[in-house]
Amino acid sequence: MAEPTAPSAAGDTDRTADVIVVGAGPAGSTAAAYLARAGLDVLLLEKSTFPRPKVCGDGFTPRGMKQIIDLGIDCSEANGWLHNRGLRVLGGGVSLELDWPDLASFPNFGAVRPRQDFDELLVRNAEKAGARLHEQTSVTEAITDERTGRVTGVRATIGKGKDKQALTFRAPLTLACDGVSARVALSLGMAKRDDRPMGVAVRRYYTSPRHNDDYLESHLELWDRSDPRSPKLLPGYGWIFGMGDGTSNVGLGILSTSRAFGSTDYRALLKSWLDGTPEEWGYRDENAVGTVGGAALPMGFNRTPHYRPGLLLVGDAGGMVNPFNGEGIAYAMESASIAAGCAIQSLARSGSAAEHALSGYPTAMRQALGSYYRIGNLFSRAIGNPTVMRLATRHGLPRKTLMAFLLKLLANLYDPKGGDSSDRVIHAMTRLTPSLE
Repeated sequence: MAEPTAPSAAGDTDRTADVIVVGAGPAGSTAAAYLARAGLDVLLLEKSTFPRPKVCGDGFTPRGMKQIIDLGIDCSEANGWLHNRGLRVLGGGVSLELDWPDLASFPNFGAVRPRQDFDELLVRNAEKAGARLHEQTSVTEAITDERTGRVTGVRATIGKGKDKQALTFRAPLTLACDGVSARVALSLGMAKRDDRPMGVAVRRYYTSPRHNDDYLESHLELWDRSDPRSPKLLPGYGWIFGMGDGTSNVGLGILSTSRAFGSTDYRALLKSWLDGTPEEWGYRDENAVGTVGGAALPMGFNRTPHYRPGLLLVGDAGGMVNPFNGEGIAYAMESASIAAGCAIQSLARSGSAAEHALSGYPTAMRQALGSYYRIGNLFSRAIGNPTVMRLATRHGLPRKTLMAFLLKLLANLYDPKGGDSSDRVIHAMTRLTPSLE
């Protein structure tokens, strides 16, 4: 493993660039790779060191696979990716296997890859493209021009303990890819919006015979069967993703639209659910690998505006998680690709033309996801009601045609042009729905 790199306090040239990218997760590493390939000098600042774990389901839908393929990453099974055919949905006593749709716009397979491995793979790809990675560099706030208010760089600390140093980094443009913490945005007073949904997810790994599966598995009803005489329906949804290495990634999520949000012991909730699963699956404490991890999921553009002079909000920092299904990586990478394109155009121009290219970023994001996310935000409110969720599960799951349509809608997998009737319905829905601002 390469030694972590940190900038020297004395090297001013090491602290200036064309673009600063804060955070080397999927959004930051994707943006840095595209920017560096275009010949720009990119500083990629990451608070931790690689490899590093992240709380995630480790599952990728075809939408995520498209972004990975577009980036030029080898996602073959020979290169360590465990491919899957689709989604298995369980609820109301029904188990339904739905294959990923065969589309022109997206591949027909998903995959599983541990985040600890995946994130390092992306960041090394960005380095290979020419991005300058600085690890152990914790960005604390944005720097603004006192006269214009434009973001001109960031302040950060490097190192740990007594060796910690405060440094400044300067660039004409900063991309905030610093995740749900969104320190850069918060330093500028850009708070999250309470009218947009949030989610909370917890997950744990278990050794299990169910480690190799052709389908990602989603449980729409979580039952606490610790007392067989009085089973209780728990809030939220669960997942079981076989990792192909002898373990399963098992977790659950709850939306802020649920009455139980914020007042639930999520770790206890996970245990209650898993204690009710068949013992032969192996999801018991004695088979656990590591501790329970938790993370917040910022959804539906819950932090705006996505651009202010000198700064773009990308990925989780801009609330890019899909409110339909909690998927974040695909949209982090997609927003990074769009942001990088706007930045490349801007830095090739001057004056007002450069600013027009940057101000086009939020417009491009609204065009790409704004209408779809508005529908998703409404959907998240509806399923936050347990009665609605129970009725939808009971009456929807037995209808495979309806569920195949919902798979396309919830995973945002459809062909806007030339698709089948379900694709045309989804396209019409998103075209007629006003975009989020």
